[in-house]
Amino acid sequence: MVIDEEKTLEELVGRGIRIPPQPDILVELSARLQDGDYDAASLAALISRDAAIAAMLFKVARSPLFSRGRAPDNLEQVLVRLGLKQTINLARAVALSARIPEGSKAILHRFWTRSREIAQLAALVAEDRVSVCNVFPDQAYMAGIFLECGVPVLMQRFPDYAAGLLSSGSFDLPSVKDEDQRFNVDHCTIGYLVARHWRLPDFVAQAILHHYEIPREELGAVRTVVAILQLAIHCHHGINGTENRVWYRVGAEALNELGLHPDGLSEFLDEIREAFHARGV
Repeated sequence: MVIDEEKTLEELVGRGIRIPPQPDILVELSARLQDGDYDAASLAALISRDAAIAAMLFKVARSPLFSRGRAPDNLEQVLVRLGLKQTINLARAVALSARIPEGSKAILHRFWTRSREIAQLAALVAEDRVSVCNVFPDQAYMAGIFLECGVPVLMQRFPDYAAGLLSSGSFDLPSVKDEDQRFNVDHCTIGYLVARHWRLPDFVAQAILHHYEIPREELGAVRTVVAILQLAIHCHHGINGTENRVWYRVGAEALNELGLHPDGLSEFLDEIREAFHARGV
């Protein structure tokens, strides 16, 4: 699936659908990384100019999910401990919820709680399978946060979209087909455009676009990230005692992509759930 990004963005703006802008701090961080003009102290000073991002990043970096040994005491130690690329990936993830326009507070709270939990589970799956798949926990965490970020964008523009979610105890999202019929756009496409606009790695953006299927035309990291996300979602359903209908369609391919055998799935999920409860953000 090829998307004409410029044309699609123009059409969305014309219909009152706004892609959230990337914070200036992240734009400058990306520019410094590209230019090679940085050191840990100067980058920490730059991040500290945005108190909300700094506080959220510090919380995530000190959590058991990403911190090993003594927790970092300041942002410079966060950068040194995690590395620059991982820090920027986490900064993008923690900044996103603050940039989505306000809507229904109840549904947004549920949405971001669910997104963070799926991101945490994705990071744990990636950590376990990194030697097989070469996708790192911070990349999986970032993908999990951005995975369905098109949903609150659609909520802002179409109030009845949020009403449908509020009536669903299991937080079932409309199908992409239903969204296209009702709104002439779907949350996967919007999530992809947000990911591109925020300069996420292309394989992460493509995984967001294709995450309801294990894309056979996409190789390498795209397929792997989709498989990680689907397994994380499946684990999240298990934790909450809800049915995961998508898994029946994609589960076998996801396990094969991650080098897991179906007979060992139950034990693997138990281990991920145990780590999630012990080490969640």
